[in-house]
Amino acid sequence: MSRRTKIIATIGPASDDPRVLKGLVQAGMDIARINLSHESLDLALDRYRRIRAVAADVGRPVGILVDLPGPKVRLGRLPGDGIRLVEAQEIALRPGDGDSTVDTLMVDYEDLLTDVREGDILVFGDGAVQVRVIGHTRDALRVSVLHGGHLTGRPGIHVPSDRLRIPTPTPEDFRFLDAFVEVGVDMVALSFVRSAHDVRRIGVEPAPRGPMVVAKIETRAAVENLDSIVEVADAVMVARGDLGSEFPIAELPHLQKEIIRRCIAIGRPVITATQMLESMIHSPMPTRAEASDVANAVFDGTSAVMLSAETAIGVDPEHVVDVMGRIAERADDEFDYAGWPNVLAGMRLSAGDDVESRITTAITSAAQRAAAGVGANAILCISQSGFTVRSIARFRPRSKILGFSPDPRTVAQLSMSWGTTPHLLDVHGSADELTELAIARAKEAGEIHTGDVVTVVGGSGFSKGRVTDTVRIVKVT
Repeated sequence: MSRRTKIIATIGPASDDPRVLKGLVQAGMDIARINLSHESLDLALDRYRRIRAVAADVGRPVGILVDLPGPKVRLGRLPGDGIRLVEAQEIALRPGDGDSTVDTLMVDYEDLLTDVREGDILVFGDGAVQVRVIGHTRDALRVSVLHGGHLTGRPGIHVPSDRLRIPTPTPEDFRFLDAFVEVGVDMVALSFVRSAHDVRRIGVEPAPRGPMVVAKIETRAAVENLDSIVEVADAVMVARGDLGSEFPIAELPHLQKEIIRRCIAIGRPVITATQMLESMIHSPMPTRAEASDVANAVFDGTSAVMLSAETAIGVDPEHVVDVMGRIAERADDEFDYAGWPNVLAGMRLSAGDDVESRITTAITSAAQRAAAGVGANAILCISQSGFTVRSIARFRPRSKILGFSPDPRTVAQLSMSWGTTPHLLDVHGSADELTELAIARAKEAGEIHTGDVVTVVGGSGFSKGRVTDTVRIVKVT
């Protein structure tokens, strides 16, 4: 069985070279992430164009996800190779946009002295370095290091989200967003979401006319408002870095499972992110705990697993993607497909508010049951927007899913859907003509073979963009 769980790899200095990008695609990268927290707009757009060119050269659909900076509070740039903080060391935190020094860390948050209180514990980066606020001066906070470590670049600093006064999205987010919508980006991740209103404020056209909006769940408010956020977002990311700072660490695995379940119930792709194979930034192999973490995310039902610094600044990005792919593929083999219907039975599956969505949900449910019943080699979904494919994917069928669409952006966006191989079906016609053509394309690609049995899901009026309302079982000739 080929890998079903998708891989997102962050592109950075270590993976910018077209030869490395090509290696990442060939190693199994499904989606390339551009983290805008560390990039100028010009550099980010150059990176976007480079990824597009490499994907076209390889001839494989690769989605591109841009991750907006959001109201992230960051330290001013650290000197040289960074600084090392040691336990009990005292340093100053001062609001301002300047560079940091070994004695004073600048923080780009003007309300720092007002919103952070004595006794607060502040976390740098993804939690490795922690400090306690021990006092104020007229223009700075005095902090004592609880857990030391090495800091480089411009790491984030976690301020409790219920005190953070910066709105989501920020003016800078909108500046980046406008530029990437104009060039046709596939997906946009919104940082520090606290409510469904934050997601609505992004204001892009609904996918696939616009990019998919990925809501990052990393605040206490987002967890409290999870159902309404999942309802309005196109996909969700379990952003475990800041989420682990907002909640006791013992709660994090349970939150991850619950967020994944809520997304599956409503048919939303869900990404598990942060520190998945972090030791591979420097090491040729992950720790055993990291390998188990990736596998457990797959067993939970995640749609995609994400690499961050491992591929952005790591020593061997291609090898990291290859290792991630092998771990995920082995976990996919052991996924409890037989028991998954029982898991779904415990969820409140959403059929959607409109009659078209309810029909599509009923048809896709019937399609995956039919595929299981006849032992179908594949489920072929013909879909304008990708909704049909995402509806099928939540049932986690044993049969591979082949997603066909006439819309190139839908094809790119399907790179996030579990178990789905996207294909461009760049013609229009009757349901019979499209079914015949999709089967022919799947045979040409080596996805199915003569004698295979396939389930085909589509619309009787597909060329007019109507609802998905037909299921066919076809023996391939």
